[in-house]
Amino acid sequence: MTQEIVFDLETTVQRKEHIKDNSPYNPANKIVGVYWRLIIDGEIQGAKRAVNYHNEQDTPDSFGAFTSDLAGSTRGVCHNTKFDYAYLLEAGFDLPDPYCTMIAEHVLARGQDVQKSLKATAERRDVTRKKSELVDDLFKGGTDFSEMPLDIVNEYADADVLATAEIYQQQQQDFEKESNKGLLPIVTLMNENTEFLLEIERNGIQIDWAALMQVKDDLVEEREQTVNSLDEMVKNLMGDTPINLASGEDRTKIIYSRYILDKGYHKRVFNIGTGPSGKPLPFARMSDSKFVNTVRKSTRRVMKTVAYHCQPCNGKGKVQKTKKNGEPYKNLTGCQNCGGAGAILEPTNEVAGLKLIPEGPQDASVNGFKTDKHTIKRLIKQAEIKDNLDAVKFLTLITRLNALNTYLDSFVTGIETWTRGDGKLHAQFNQCTAKTSRLSSSNPNFQNQPKKFPVRRCVVSRFEGGQICEIDYSGLEFRAAGLLSGDEQIKDDILNGKDVHKQTASIINQCPEEEVSKSMRQNAKAYTFAPLYGGMGANEAPHVQAYFKEYFQIYKGLAAWHKSLADGVLRDGIVRTPSGREFYFPNAKRLRAGRVTNHTQVVNFPCQSFATADIVPLACVRAFRIFKQKGFKSKLILTVHDSLVVDLYPGEKDEVIAALVWAMRDIGPEMKERFNFDLFLPLDVEAEIGLNWLDTAPTSVAVN
Repeated sequence: MTQEIVFDLETTVQRKEHIKDNSPYNPANKIVGVYWRLIIDGEIQGAKRAVNYHNEQDTPDSFGAFTSDLAGSTRGVCHNTKFDYAYLLEAGFDLPDPYCTMIAEHVLARGQDVQKSLKATAERRDVTRKKSELVDDLFKGGTDFSEMPLDIVNEYADADVLATAEIYQQQQQDFEKESNKGLLPIVTLMNENTEFLLEIERNGIQIDWAALMQVKDDLVEEREQTVNSLDEMVKNLMGDTPINLASGEDRTKIIYSRYILDKGYHKRVFNIGTGPSGKPLPFARMSDSKFVNTVRKSTRRVMKTVAYHCQPCNGKGKVQKTKKNGEPYKNLTGCQNCGGAGAILEPTNEVAGLKLIPEGPQDASVNGFKTDKHTIKRLIKQAEIKDNLDAVKFLTLITRLNALNTYLDSFVTGIETWTRGDGKLHAQFNQCTAKTSRLSSSNPNFQNQPKKFPVRRCVVSRFEGGQICEIDYSGLEFRAAGLLSGDEQIKDDILNGKDVHKQTASIINQCPEEEVSKSMRQNAKAYTFAPLYGGMGANEAPHVQAYFKEYFQIYKGLAAWHKSLADGVLRDGIVRTPSGREFYFPNAKRLRAGRVTNHTQVVNFPCQSFATADIVPLACVRAFRIFKQKGFKSKLILTVHDSLVVDLYPGEKDEVIAALVWAMRDIGPEMKERFNFDLFLPLDVEAEIGLNWLDTAPTSVAVN
């Protein structure tokens, strides 16, 4: 007899302003009830429940039957398993191996945009529907599961369990099909990785609050200084014209020195907007001369202005009008002379702004012309070539201001919001967000912090005398590209220990390799990896573009592999990785320039997913396993892209590093066992240790 258990938890939610916190690590949250069904020999059994915390029930139900059913089951099935398992682990339950129907749905989607919520999955698979209509209005009104009528909660939760069970059965049938069998090893790995993610989420990250507040103060001060510098530049560049730097229309005025005459015409002539399919319309095709003439027709030059005091309203923007009988109206009226501004703007004969030039229809936007970070990066190069120092300074300040806003809003505020009263931060890690299955994180985002971002200083050890250790793969994407493509030059470079990042940095910075600094090498990594992901150096400086062109002359095997991926997509619409993961590109076709549609994704997905969604998760699973075997007091607390971060207990440094080296570097035999793939290139790791996550120093990873 085979027995599996399908279950779902309803819990309380803490609400504060716009935040809804249903985390099991919030001590105020409780399990309202557990709802489950057994699947015995493939047959779904009757509904069961145990209500734990509800206004209508004074005494909690016994969890004895649930505990017994858990113990007798070989697999626990949930939709978004990590959430339900986290609550039960916090409550002290022993749990069977997890299976997540959301993970399986994600893998079966093969990189397509498919909604993976239980509601959407149930509708798509035509199984028992979620009964959202029972609770949605109550939720919106602020009513908690513990406060809703218990019969409604029971009906809602029972439907969720049945839907999950039926989805699970369908998925098992799907994986029996020959076309899907190759996906099973990846589903297995991702379910195992759920246990590692549960571990790091439960362990949490110790936050030094004083250090966080100091970082916040420093960033706020720098932001204020940056805003003041920009305001001063705007005044010098625009005269008295009011400018809101958050407005795309105003940014067009100051950066390109132009404004749109008619937005409707501008959108039509440059083909701006979305088509019937919801996708962006293709760029308008026009010659350089036609583009210049069209810009002249749809926009006008912005001129500097001088503000003059409005006499009719005396600079107040409003005037007092009187009735025919001479009695004044109760309310003041906006001044028609100045439009309520209190001043009259008179244009001068001097062109305002930075006078930068859009390069083609691809630069057109609904507000005029693009001012996103990628365009600004290119415009800085344009300004440097033209020796437009004002533009270089202004755009550099804008770039920095955008970064500071992101740092403060996404990272600092996120850490402030989600750090618990005990100083622990329990971020959430997600396997089913990115199409490649590369991890993302939320509440807050810990995946996209810059390498030496000052916020890292607030991540400290929970142990007296403890340290933070980060061990990461060295050149993992480059090695993954070599493994996937079989490129002989990549093999040679890796086996001979060539520092490809230093090679890239010397080209990008136009200096000998011996003069490449550590920061130059770090900044060059993006250029080293860009060709692996289909980048061709568009909009880069000429010598950088030359590097991209020469790259595929050096690594001809990589170029041939990229071509084979494109040919395969044209033939059958599928890209496959050695792990069995697949990405589907329907309706692929050859474009005039020779590339296939979605070229960047076609060459990017297999490399990124194999490196960060196959190799790294396998390393995480192995790290979780060996930490349990060794009984370490040290805590696994983070994985960021290609690294693992540990809160080191005093005295365990050497043993922990040896365990992580085994988990990360020595995965070859397990790759062979799981995926029948030989890691014919060695993986390498580097480690750093410090009192916090920022101030670290290299340490040896040699294992005796």
